Amino acid sequence: MKRRVVLATIPFLLTSLRGAVHGARQPAIQQAEARQAPSQQPNLPPAPAPTYQPKFPGDPAHSDAEALALAYMRVVIRAQNLYKRRHQHYATSLPELAGTGSFTKRMASSTERGDYTVDFHSKNKGEAYRLSMIPKQYDSQHRAFFAADDGVMHAEEGRPATEQSPKLR
Repeated sequence: MKRRVVLATIPFLLTSLRGAVHGARQPAIQQAEARQAPSQQPNLPPAPAPTYQPKFPGDPAHSDAEALALAYMRVVIRAQNLYKRRHQHYATSLPELAGTGSFTKRMASSTERGDYTVDFHSKNKGEAYRLSMIPKQYDSQHRAFFAADDGVMHAEEGRPATEQSPKLR
């Protein structure tokens, strides 16, 4: 009889031990919900996107993804300006630009930048260039961006940005 009582308490002890190791145990209601099959759990609306916190005064980004895309563009534009001062023409590729200013080899190694794809083209052997950041999905948190050798950045919602797109403010 004693053996049965000890064996019957082992699962309880293991559960208690797990709760002690992982912090306070969940209330009984949460434990019951966690045991339900996914199809039995209520359909909850998706959590709203967190409100974007601007990174600096006048930040034009609408999301962290946009802030990263715009930061990448600023680094490329600055590096191209430095490159042109040194070589009297713009770099004709991103790998050629690597090591100029704060533009690194790693930044040049891939055109995939988080939620965006980089599109870079040189014109007339470095006489001019154009740079686009194209979102992998268009929505209120992912606009497209464009800049050319004039350094002016443009933004467009719902389609690729061009020189005719509104200037970024």
